[in-house]
Amino acid sequence: MLKNLKEQYSPLFFLSALGNGGLTVAFFIFFMFMMPHPDSPIATFDSVRTTLATAPSYALVLSVLGYAIMLYFAFNHLRLLVWNIKEYRLYKKTKAYTNLINGNNEITLMAIPLTLTMTINVVFVLGAMLVPGLWGFVETLFPFAFVAFLATGIYSLIIFYRFYSKLLIKGHFQHSMNNSLSQMISSFAFAMNAVGFAAPAAMSENRLIMALAAFCAIFFFALSALLVMKNLVLGFHAMLEHGISREGSASIWIMIPILTLVGITAIRLHHGFHFLFNAHGSPAFHFIFCSTVVSLQIFFGILGYIIMRQNHYFPEFIHGISRTSEDAAKTPATYALICPGVAFWVFAMFFLDKALVKTGLLTLFSIPYFILLLPLLVVLFKTIQVNCKLNKRLLHPKNIQQL
Repeated sequence: MLKNLKEQYSPLFFLSALGNGGLTVAFFIFFMFMMPHPDSPIATFDSVRTTLATAPSYALVLSVLGYAIMLYFAFNHLRLLVWNIKEYRLYKKTKAYTNLINGNNEITLMAIPLTLTMTINVVFVLGAMLVPGLWGFVETLFPFAFVAFLATGIYSLIIFYRFYSKLLIKGHFQHSMNNSLSQMISSFAFAMNAVGFAAPAAMSENRLIMALAAFCAIFFFALSALLVMKNLVLGFHAMLEHGISREGSASIWIMIPILTLVGITAIRLHHGFHFLFNAHGSPAFHFIFCSTVVSLQIFFGILGYIIMRQNHYFPEFIHGISRTSEDAAKTPATYALICPGVAFWVFAMFFLDKALVKTGLLTLFSIPYFILLLPLLVVLFKTIQVNCKLNKRLLHPKNIQQL
């Protein structure tokens, strides 16, 4: 991997770790929705072991493969996280960092708490899937998870308030350079905080932890939703006036992971409130809500694909085929392509389970189920392909002079 990038480094390189963390969760989703776990709200080592004890050999082979791939991406996530932290510390000593915090792009620092929050989720998944009997004492772990999410949430707020306080006091925000949805990374970070807090709110049986976690989840959910509305209006206004920047073309797809995160947050809170307030939800809620989220994801997915295709984005930024020069464009912002693929796969699986299987509209492992699953698997496979190509183009030492 590249080392000592200094001024050539960008905080957006944290998205490389974020993408691999997302792919870790993506393979956990197979166990989450395809294996029974009656004694816990999520799949665990014990539930998988119990199921595989009487499962056919092909299920055992697929499970071992799923475990191996999940662990591979978890290792890559942690490796890239450590690499980014080291490179970021060197970057902070450069003039490029000073220029960053004095301009529009300071908001890219939100990629750091965004990735750290994903790390907490990855560690939680690994613990559940690797530690026997973990769910027996999980209540003692939820306060630590709450504190960890609180730390990343406060970190996100510090970066956000520092950036926006300077803008509101001094002004000079360059709207002509905001002709994309790149500013939406703040919404993305807060949505990740929200879904993190929603986990103990949904799964804990301690009413105090549930209430505190639910409040924090709603707090960051509301911030994310507010900034989504603001950034959509300003971003589209600038894009309609100046046209979208080629480098920022992929930012249209940032709405896909944001929708996934706020969608899962709402589902988790809905589940947690059953216990907290003795309320009972309607199957219609899950069908209508999940269908709405998936519909918006498909809308932004198609819109982003059309824009990137017309901008010759995929050949140049992913495959390195340039029409205008010998060297194709290389930017860590391209890692933003990984999160939408992962996010669409994850929430589409929530849609299949919550909106179709649990409501009785679809039978698990039926022919219609696999027909609906097939395009989702294609999206996941293409996402992994793009992740591998970007790692080769952007992180290999031979490319250091071209970044």
